[in-house]
Amino acid sequence: MKPPAMSEPLPTPITGSLRDGVHYYPVRVFYEDTDLTGVVYHANYLRWFERARSDLLDVLGVDQRAAMEAGEGHYAISDLSIRYAAPARLSDAVLVETRSNRIARSFVEMNQRATRDGDLLAEMDIRVAFVSPEGRPRRQPESWLAAFDTLSPLT
Repeated sequence: MKPPAMSEPLPTPITGSLRDGVHYYPVRVFYEDTDLTGVVYHANYLRWFERARSDLLDVLGVDQRAAMEAGEGHYAISDLSIRYAAPARLSDAVLVETRSNRIARSFVEMNQRATRDGDLLAEMDIRVAFVSPEGRPRRQPESWLAAFDTLSPLT
C-alpha cells in the first residue's frame, strides 16, 4: 500500500548549526528525560552532550563511520568533568553549545554548555581521543584537524 501523497515534505531529524565557531544543538525535554519530580535526570545531560558532539562532527564533515569501517580508528572519551548549575524541567527548550578548548594531534578538548533562555543548566569539559581499533592513541586525519580549527576556543 502506498502512503498518501503529501503537499509538504515530511520533517527531517534535528540538526544543529555552526555559527561564529560555536556549534548549537537544540533539545526539547520530554517526559522520558525526567525523574518523578519533572526534573531532568542527571545522566540525560551526558546523552544530550553526546548527541550534540555527534551532530557537530556531521556539520564539520567528519565521517566517523567511514574511519571505523576503514580500520583507521574512532573517538573515545578519555576524560570529562560535569557541573550542574540549575535543573531543566519537562517541556523546556534547551540549547547545547559546543566550543573547543584545545585541538591536538590525537585528541580534542571541548566545553559544552546546556542553557535555557541563556541561563546555564549544566557545563561539561571533555577530552575525546582518537584511537586505533586496538585502543591506542592515534593521530587524527588532517582533514579532521582542519575542521576542528573552525571552532572558536572557550573565552
